[in-house]
Amino acid sequence: MKNEKSYTEIMKARTMHKMKNEVESMLDVYIQMILDEALYKRKRDLLEQKINEAIDTRNKTLFMSLSKEYQELAKFAQ
Repeated sequence: MKNEKSYTEIMKARTMHKMKNEVESMLDVYIQMILDEALYKRKRDLLEQKINEAIDTRNKTLFMSLSKEYQELAKFAQ
């Protein structure tokens, strides 16, 4: 006799497979969120450091440019 599965077994297996795919998709979303947050914080920290250096050296042009970039970054985070 062939190894045939009942309709119920097939539906259970299909549901379990679908649930596994949904969990993997959610994990991908969470991983992407963590990476995005880490990249955002790193870029923000670097900009803050460069802005402080521009203030220390009294480079107004660089300060204005970096400040604008910092504001755009802050808009993205909201």
